[in-house]
Amino acid sequence: MNIAIAETVIAAARSEAVKGGFAVSITVLDAAGHLVAFTRMDGANIGPIDVSQKKARTAALFQTDSAALGAAARPAGAVYTLENTNGGLISFGGGVVLRDKAGFVTGAVGVAGATVEADEDIAQAAAASLLS
Repeated sequence: MNIAIAETVIAAARSEAVKGGFAVSITVLDAAGHLVAFTRMDGANIGPIDVSQKKARTAALFQTDSAALGAAARPAGAVYTLENTNGGLISFGGGVVLRDKAGFVTGAVGVAGATVEADEDIAQAAAASLLS
């Protein structure tokens, strides 16, 4: 992961958010969960800053989209209370693993500030921008 790739991801996420009429926070982390780039779109709320970071961190640390962890993190699920580990994680949509064209994990993107469904759609579009 480098800044040029992170900026591509952010640009794709911003574009998708604008199409939906949303102002969101977007975090891009490397595969180890360290910050590479962040943006908060004009008009976005403050609270989703931390949420976007935790969504991306969840995806990066577990190399799994945050939405995919959601079912297993519910009460009686295999990883219930996972959100309480690693300094706080999030197990609902909007954190997506980033892969290069060879399929290797390079990092993750986290999007927050729209609906959970829209956050997920925006993050998926941002991740897909690396494969086109």
